[in-house]
Amino acid sequence: MTRPIPPIIPDALRAVLDSEDLAAGVGITLLLLTCRDDGWPHLGMLSVGEVIVVDEWRVRLAVWPASATASNLVARPRGTLVAVLPPTVWLLRVSVRPLPSVDTSLGGRLAAFEAEIAEAAADEAPYAVLEAGVRFRLKDERATLSRWAEVRRALAEAAV
Repeated sequence: MTRPIPPIIPDALRAVLDSEDLAAGVGITLLLLTCRDDGWPHLGMLSVGEVIVVDEWRVRLAVWPASATASNLVARPRGTLVAVLPPTVWLLRVSVRPLPSVDTSLGGRLAAFEAEIAEAAADEAPYAVLEAGVRFRLKDERATLSRWAEVRRALAEAAV
């Protein structure tokens, strides 16, 4: 059952995104739903290495600059950030604004956006317990964790 919550980053999600231990976030996939030109939704996937918390109602995102997600956010600056953190699915409707691109030696040039939460909801089924969400396994954990750390530093330093 979906229930509205205050439009801030839920504590459970903030703990994951604020963690200095990036290895603890390996496998967690954040889904970013944007809207295509034709009105259909587009699904982008982000890792904890591409999202940072700015304050209780804003996050910064890094995406590939040539991606459909980036072009959708520029053309239609709204989306829904979804985090599956058992036993809850967190849904954050966000308004975004582009930031200057961030350049990283390990991650390359990335499009950066600041997303402000307009609405938030939590979804839990009263008859079942959510056990897992979309998960991934890293092929080269050391290289990826280094890239994530660099991208997060660049997002934190992104000009506003």
